[in-house]
Amino acid sequence: MAIADVTIIPIGTETPSVSAYVADVQRILEGFQKEGKINYQLTPMNTLIEGELPVLLEVIQRIHEAPFEKGLHRVATNIRIDDRRDQTTTLTSKIESVNKHLNQ
Repeated sequence: MAIADVTIIPIGTETPSVSAYVADVQRILEGFQKEGKINYQLTPMNTLIEGELPVLLEVIQRIHEAPFEKGLHRVATNIRIDDRRDQTTTLTSKIESVNKHLNQ
C-alpha cells in the first residue's frame, strides 16, 4: 500500500479561486473510493490518497486530466509518494504511530 500527496494546480483560471476544480477532483476520487480502489483525504492544501501503487498512478493521471476537461490549457501537478514495502501503512496508521509517540 502506498500513499500519495497530490496537489493539482489549474493554471489560467478566470478567477483566483480554484475550489470548483478541487471539487471536480474530489468527485473523481469518490468514484475510485466507491469502487474500493483507494481511500483519500482532502486537506486545506492537498489531497492524500492511499492504494496500490499502479492504481495510485492511474488515479493521479485521471485527476490531472480533470482541469483540461473544463477547458484549461495548462495544469501543474505536484506528487509525493510514500511507498513502504516492509510493512503495511495507511493514512490512519501513520497518524496512530505519531500519536503513540506523543502519548509516551
